[in-house]
Amino acid sequence: MVINSKTSLQETLEIARKEGKIIGLVPTMGALHDGHLSLINFAYSHCDKVVVSVFVNPTQFNNASDLEKYPRDVTKDAEFLRTHNPETIIFTPEVSEIYSGKVESESFDFGSFVNYMEGEFRTGHFDGVGSVLKRLFEIVKPDKAFFGEKDYQQLLVVKKLVEITGQDVEIIGCPTSRNEFGLAQSSRNFRLTDSELKEAELIYKALSKVKKMFDTNSIKEIENDVEKMFEAHPSFELEYFSIVKEDDLIPTTNKEPKQKYRAFIAAFLGEVRLIDNMALNY
Repeated sequence: MVINSKTSLQETLEIARKEGKIIGLVPTMGALHDGHLSLINFAYSHCDKVVVSVFVNPTQFNNASDLEKYPRDVTKDAEFLRTHNPETIIFTPEVSEIYSGKVESESFDFGSFVNYMEGEFRTGHFDGVGSVLKRLFEIVKPDKAFFGEKDYQQLLVVKKLVEITGQDVEIIGCPTSRNEFGLAQSSRNFRLTDSELKEAELIYKALSKVKKMFDTNSIKEIENDVEKMFEAHPSFELEYFSIVKEDDLIPTTNKEPKQKYRAFIAAFLGEVRLIDNMALNY
C-alpha cells in the first residue's frame, strides 16, 4: 500500500491502533535494497504493522550535487516491497507534507555525538536528520523506529533526539547488512560499477584488520596502518578514520579499561562517498 498524504496515513494507522497493533517505522530515503529489507524484517519481528517512509530529505544534504544525484525511483521501491513484504505501508510524502512553509532545519543540541566524523565533515547534517525525523515521528506516531548500525553515529543522534523532544517512540538499532564482499549495504552502492563494488571491500577489510589489531597495537599504529592501506589504493580517498569511545563518540588516542570502542571510516571511491564502522572490543 502506497500512501502520499499524512492525513490518509494517520487514518489508516488509527484503525490499527484501535485493534491494539504495535506500529513500527523504518525511515528511508528510498532506493531500497537488501539492507533496508533486513531492517524491515527486523521491524516485523517486533511490530504488527510496519510503515516504510520514502523521503529524500533536502535539509540533511550539505552538498547540493549529492542531493541531486541521490537515486530516486518510488515505483521500483514499491515493487521491491510488494515482492518481499506486501503488507508494508509505504509513505511517500511530498516536501510540503513534511515541511510547512520554509524548508529548513531546526537546531538541536546533540552534544559530543555530532562534534566529530560525520558532524565535522557534513555541517548541519544531523540537524537535518533530526528535523525530518521529529516530523515523521509526529506524523506516524510509531511505537518503535528502526535504524541500521551502519549509520551508528546517526543511531545515537536519533536516541538523543527522542530524549530532547520527549517523543514516545523506542529507537532500535539493527545489525549492519553486508554484501558478499563485506561492503555495508547502502543506496549509494547503486552508483558504483561492478568493479568498484568489488574494490569497495577495502573498507570492510580495513575495519576487520583494525579489530584484530586493537588488543595488541597502539591506536597510533592502527591509524598508520589504515592510512597505508588506503594509500595503496589510489582510486580511494580516505576522508577520515577514527577510533572513538562508543558512549560519547569522542576520538581517543589511548585505550582505557572497561571502555567500549568503535572504529569509523569515511572514504570516496571516485565520486561516491562511503561510510562504515565496526565495534572493536566486544
